[in-house]
Amino acid sequence: MNGLPQQEAFVQRIGGKETGLFYLTNGKLQAAFTNYGARLVSLLVPDKNGQLRDVVLGLDSVDAYQMARSSFLGSTVGRYANRIAFGKFSLDGVEYNVPQNLPPHHLHGGFNNFQEQVWNAAQPDEATIVFTYTSPDGEEGFPGNVQVTATYQLTDRDELKITYSATTDKPTVINLTNHAYFNLNGQGSGTVLQHQLEINAAAITEADATSIPTGRLMPVEGTPFDFRTPQTIGSRIDADNEQIRFGSGYDHNFVLNKSAGNELSFAARAVGDESGISMEVYTTEPGMQLYTANFLKGDVRLRSGAMDVKNCGFCLETQHFPDSPNRPEFPTTRLDPGDTFRSETVYRFS
Repeated sequence: MNGLPQQEAFVQRIGGKETGLFYLTNGKLQAAFTNYGARLVSLLVPDKNGQLRDVVLGLDSVDAYQMARSSFLGSTVGRYANRIAFGKFSLDGVEYNVPQNLPPHHLHGGFNNFQEQVWNAAQPDEATIVFTYTSPDGEEGFPGNVQVTATYQLTDRDELKITYSATTDKPTVINLTNHAYFNLNGQGSGTVLQHQLEINAAAITEADATSIPTGRLMPVEGTPFDFRTPQTIGSRIDADNEQIRFGSGYDHNFVLNKSAGNELSFAARAVGDESGISMEVYTTEPGMQLYTANFLKGDVRLRSGAMDVKNCGFCLETQHFPDSPNRPEFPTTRLDPGDTFRSETVYRFS
């Protein structure tokens, strides 16, 4: 497909399994995914003039993704997205230790996390890709053999719809998300600081200096985190605010306004200032991490040829809250045998 990466650079054998590239289209949007990390590589969306722009940061080969592991570009994140304090949690009186890969804490599933895996892939139609992976008992210290399915679909409403499900044979914890970095002006077009952003949240989970929740839900009113009405991403990103300093910008979990339960509901809206592309986010998840690529170093070349400079993208990672296994007051991330974890997130473009 025009503008999408070439398949040849994604054909490789890792751990005895073959990686590949898979194209999706709904006739208007186009996307490319690889089963290395069940990863979104490219997403082409028409701008206000009808020209296609690639609105996610992506690389042009499996080799490039292996060299850029620390940024998790476009990957399916698990078993546990975000942080677990000091790499420890307990279930039914049994303490489990998981890697402190962001010392002294655990981040995004550890060293051998879901982005490092070659997933099985099936493409039932031209608009859908289904990835499956079995995470064995004890992988990165997590209990239970966990069967995970990640389904990505381009719908007839110009949406990228992401559906996760998982089952286990032993009590465990799970928190899944996709780590796409968006730039609605097109990757390589500069920073996202002039994008307009609205977030349907009245609080964030306050964090300490190491980005671990304190347990307090901090109201956003009167702070740089108040996106209840549209604001440019960059207008307060350097504010004299402790939470901003801790995250070197925005790297925080927003507590989404939910009327009841885990219904699919509005979470956020972003608009590219140059392209006019609007993206609305809907999710069943209770939280969403806003990350403004504060720690990208400009040392990775994107598919556009530009470098991955600070603030060149933003993430809206729908999720359960960080460190939930150690915070009984937070929505639970526990999964028991006989139960099914389900999560749905929609990114709608116009």
